[in-house]
Amino acid sequence: TGKCYHTFRGHSAEIVCLSFNPQSTLLATGSMDTTAKLWDLEKGEEVATLNGHSAEIIALSFNTTGDRIITGSFDHTVAVWDVGTGRKGLYKLLCQSARYLESKLVTSKAAMQCPCLCVQLWDAVTGTHIATLAGHSKEVLDVCFDYAGQRIATASADGSARVYNAGTKQCIAKLEGHEDEISKVS
Repeated sequence: TGKCYHTFRGHSAEIVCLSFNPQSTLLATGSMDTTAKLWDLEKGEEVATLNGHSAEIIALSFNTTGDRIITGSFDHTVAVWDVGTGRKGLYKLLCQSARYLESKLVTSKAAMQCPCLCVQLWDAVTGTHIATLAGHSKEVLDVCFDYAGQRIATASADGSARVYNAGTKQCIAKLEGHEDEISKVS
């Protein structure tokens, strides 16, 4: 119908990323104002403000059950938050972009932070490092899991995308053809 149900206001700068929780009851927004906000979709009200980053939030993602959310920031950290309490502190990882799937996180770091231009796979419960996925010749700009959690895709400033087997951690496809950087992958 094209009907607008709610307009969410509360950030003091541009919103640069957003994500629905798996139940489609919450919307998370990340902003240049260094905060993320959780919004109740039924009521159209703010539920929580997630404070703790020292720079813009450029990525966020709910886990598959919707009880945790990760935020990635230009401060080169990813924070894991409890959705019910809005509390941070499960752990903080030194990276910039991240995606959540069940009990795993996949993250990429800025070129200054990771000279090997790599992607990291983490245990989302403990924060333990599982594997490093390498291969790009320039900065990795985005990462994601497929819906089954069996593959990880990367997008890079080198103009290629790669697909890795999440179990074996091996690159199974190198996708080339763009003339410039690939900034997003899904």
